[in-house]
Amino acid sequence: MTASRLTPRARSLRQTGGLAEDRVWRRLRGGAVDGWKVRRQHPVGPYVADFACLPLKLVVEIDGGVHGRDEVVTRDHHRQVAIEALGWTVVRFTNDQALREPWRIDDAIRAQAKALGL
Repeated sequence: MTASRLTPRARSLRQTGGLAEDRVWRRLRGGAVDGWKVRRQHPVGPYVADFACLPLKLVVEIDGGVHGRDEVVTRDHHRQVAIEALGWTVVRFTNDQALREPWRIDDAIRAQAKALGL
């Protein structure tokens, strides 16, 4: 699927995000972490990432309880491998981590910038 074909799905996902995603978005929007702009529900290849920082080629995924089910773990793994094959780095956080330790997401953005020498 091309990005333009994923746009309606991405828009829909932005409007139906859960509490953890909403809180992460409030924390990251507008370049709040060291000026790094992050997009919410952004197409990356044939997938829609929860959050994507284009200059850092960093995808941040927030995983709810369903992501612990075997079939979803397998699907997430294949999806992550495919996104990484496109040159992106993927970091995952559970809903609980996103709500209780949101600074870890900030740290992941900073670590990626540092790894890229930016």
